[in-house]
Amino acid sequence: MNWYRIKTSFVGIKRLITLSDEDKQDCINAYKFFQRMQAGEETSTEDETKAVADYYKVLNNMLSVFDLEKLYIPPQLDDSQGLYGNQLIIEEAIFKELNLEAPADTHLLDMGCGRGRIAHHFATLSGGQVSGYNIDPNQIENAIDWADECNMSDRLHFKVGNHHDPLEYAAESFDGCFSFQAVWPFFKKEELDDHAREMYRVLKPGARYACSEYLLSPYFDWNNNEHATLHRTFLPTLAATQSMYPTDVCAALERAGFNIVLSAPSKSEAWPICEQKRDLILWVRRIVRGLEKIKLMPPWVEQSLDLLQKGGQAWTDAEKAKIADLNWRIVAEK
Repeated sequence: MNWYRIKTSFVGIKRLITLSDEDKQDCINAYKFFQRMQAGEETSTEDETKAVADYYKVLNNMLSVFDLEKLYIPPQLDDSQGLYGNQLIIEEAIFKELNLEAPADTHLLDMGCGRGRIAHHFATLSGGQVSGYNIDPNQIENAIDWADECNMSDRLHFKVGNHHDPLEYAAESFDGCFSFQAVWPFFKKEELDDHAREMYRVLKPGARYACSEYLLSPYFDWNNNEHATLHRTFLPTLAATQSMYPTDVCAALERAGFNIVLSAPSKSEAWPICEQKRDLILWVRRIVRGLEKIKLMPPWVEQSLDLLQKGGQAWTDAEKAKIADLNWRIVAEK
C-alpha cells in the first residue's frame, strides 16, 4: 500500500471518529430505512434520495479506509492485480467504449462522480475536460479539493446534483457520459425514462453513454425465495434503493432515442475482490474493537462493519449464483 492509500485510510478513520452525533444517527436511520424498503414498505423517491445522501456521507469515509475510495468493486480482469489495478483496467475499457475521435477536445460527464477519482482518470486518459455531479456534498468537496491538489481545476468540474432532477447542463454539452455502479440502482422502473431523456438531451449527436453498473441478471427470479432473501440482505450494503434488469434500462434508453450498441454481463466476476475486502474488514475490525475499548472509536462503527460483512457475503453468494452483476456493461449511442 503506497503513502496515498495510507493517508486516505487515516483521514477516513479521523473523519469517522469526529462525525457529529446527527450524522451518525442519520446514517443509522438510513440503513434501517433501506431494510424496511426491502421488507416491503412503500417509500417515496424523495425519502429514498435523502436516505442515500445520509448514508453515503458516512459510508464514503468508512470505505475509504478499505481502499474503496471510488466506491465500487470492479470485475477481477487480472488476478495479478488488486482492487485498484482492476479498477484502472475496467475504467480504461469503458473509456475506450466511448469511441472518442479527438479525445483532447472532448468534454465528458461523470454521473454520480463520488470523490472525482474516476473523472480524474478519464481526464488523464483523454487530455480533455470532465464534469461530474454527486448527491453527497461531502464527496463533492473532496473531489474539488483533489482537482485543485492535482492542478486540474481547469479541466475537472464538480457540483452537487441529483439523478432525479433535470441535469443542470445545457443541451448537447458533452461528447460522452459514463457511470460506475452509480446510476441505475437508484431508480424505480417508472422513473427510468426521465433520466434517459436527460442523458440524451445533454449529449451531442453521435456521442455515447458507457457504463459498468449493478443490475440483476436475467436469471434473477423475484418469486424465488432464495433469490429474494439474498437481495434483501445485500441491497442495503450496496447503498442502493432499487434493482433493475438490463432490459428495463436498455428499453428506457431506446425510448429516449439511443441506439443500444452493447448490453452484456461483466467479462469477469467481482466476488474474488469482494472476498479480499471481506478479509481486510475482518482484520480492521480487530483494530476498531481495540480503539472502542479505549473510547477512541464509537460502538456504531463496529456494528456497521458487521452489517457490511454480512451484506457483502450475501452479495458474493448472489454473484456466484449468477443472479446479479455488479458490472453489467451497456453502451448506447445518440
